[in-house]
Amino acid sequence: MSARLASRVDVHDADDRFHDECAVAGVWDPSSKALPEAAKLAYLMLYAQQHRGQESAGIVAGDGETLKRKVGPGLVADVFAEADVDALPGAVAIGHCRYATAGDTDARLRDAGPVFGRCQAGPVAVAHNGNLVNADALRAQLEERGSIFSTTVDTEVVLHLIASTHGTLLQRLQKCLKQLRGAFSLTIAGDGRLYGARDPSGLRPLAIGRLPRDGAPDAWVLASETCAFDLIGATWVRDVQPGEIVSLDDAGVSSHGFENVDGAPVAACIFEHVYFARPDSLVFGRHVHEARRALGQQLAKETHVDADVVIPVPDSGVYAAMGYAEQSGVPFALGLVRNHYIGRTFIEPEQRIRHFGVKLKLNPVRSILEGRRVIVVDDSIVRGTTSMKIVDMLRSAGAASVHLRISAPPTTHPCFYGIDTPTREELIASRMTLDEIARYVNADSVGYLSREGLHAAVHGLTADDARARLLDRASGSCDACFSGDYPVQIGGHRARR
Repeated sequence: MSARLASRVDVHDADDRFHDECAVAGVWDPSSKALPEAAKLAYLMLYAQQHRGQESAGIVAGDGETLKRKVGPGLVADVFAEADVDALPGAVAIGHCRYATAGDTDARLRDAGPVFGRCQAGPVAVAHNGNLVNADALRAQLEERGSIFSTTVDTEVVLHLIASTHGTLLQRLQKCLKQLRGAFSLTIAGDGRLYGARDPSGLRPLAIGRLPRDGAPDAWVLASETCAFDLIGATWVRDVQPGEIVSLDDAGVSSHGFENVDGAPVAACIFEHVYFARPDSLVFGRHVHEARRALGQQLAKETHVDADVVIPVPDSGVYAAMGYAEQSGVPFALGLVRNHYIGRTFIEPEQRIRHFGVKLKLNPVRSILEGRRVIVVDDSIVRGTTSMKIVDMLRSAGAASVHLRISAPPTTHPCFYGIDTPTREELIASRMTLDEIARYVNADSVGYLSREGLHAAVHGLTADDARARLLDRASGSCDACFSGDYPVQIGGHRARR
């Protein structure tokens, strides 16, 4: 027995993927002022958005006088027992689940959202999806004025800015948000209301939903993705607009603006449609599964080779592979099976198994692959290590040839707006040519979607129209991870990096 139980390996550390850093949820439910119903709805919406962050989860709930908070490291279902949610009564609740790359359990607990505090405007809690590019500068200014921070997260900067101004909570929010640069979709609980806000560029999503109540006023909800509404029976109403604050209370939804100092262009993150969002969500006005099928169709137009079967890397490449197969006429099959039940750690045999970590998550179907020319579709290549192992698995299962197709352009630049990405030096496409990447991952060929093809597919345009919009810098989407064209100032200047 001891020879078999040699070590524990962290799946996450070996995971060659991009990660969104969090999801937010918010509930205004006037029928549950003395009940935990709002917190229960927030819990369910976080559960539906678990794919956006698995390191920690938290909920704050209450009314205009008191707020109570429960946070913890791990998955939503691990953090909250039924008794924990029952202890969070009130008409307002906000929730947060977070992804983070570093830190022990104590650090994950310390930085778990939502953040919570009390100021002259009363108790306030904030949950944040995104990343502030001026967070360090704001933190330094606040510390000079006497603020004391207990976390490392940008969200606490927002809370201190709210506390350091004057007026009603809405007025404080307006003053605070004018100072923020970067990506932020916020849910805020305070003065007995629920607030939501998006940055002027609308980099990260935030949707408004309505939940009918029999014999009582409707509940209003906010979430990063509309799949959260489906779980609780709410209906999508609209998105929070870029540069908008919404307040939700007994009067329904009220809209308020705040000044866009830099005149930043609207630039919604296009990678939400490529990878992050769940395919059953409506994001930035487009159904995600439709956008991914269109990506695959455009990919087939641009990069097709003769083959016998098209397979996806599950789950990220499924819809793009379907679109590729539809456009090319090559049969679609599930040639890789994903194990959905691996945990954070596992026990590895002492006798080393080749590509052990990837084999835990994916297994090839030999009867589909053996002797066949295979096109395998995925959403991205990051460092290239996972792609190399997948190609090797397909060859070991008998594939006659393997052609790797990526439903996005080469990822050449890091993201500063809320996506965990490697440095530019670590991104394989920033330092290798297409032929070099193919040799590195041992594929017969590698093909990426063009930048204009990406925008054409996501926005339902022709390639020529997409190219014209890109030339005019009027695409309405941020694709900085592919182009280096950052829509919001980085390091004091808007630049190509």
